[in-house]
Amino acid sequence: MSRKCPITKKKTMFGNTRSHALNATKRKFNINLKKHKFWIKNKKKFIKLKLSTKAMRIINKKGIEKVIKNIKI
Repeated sequence: MSRKCPITKKKTMFGNTRSHALNATKRKFNINLKKHKFWIKNKKKFIKLKLSTKAMRIINKKGIEKVIKNIKI
């Protein structure tokens, strides 16, 4: 599974680490992905998703059924 959130479409960003002397070295900014199980009442089963923490907040606000309709996994 890639390091990309299926709901928010966030992915790893690249940039530079700057030292005190302003030397630049490449680095990665990984997103905060978590594995989480969600209960779907309609299907009466759990699904596992690897989501960003921002996506979890969206699911808490809107509900898992509405969010799943909008995503394509």
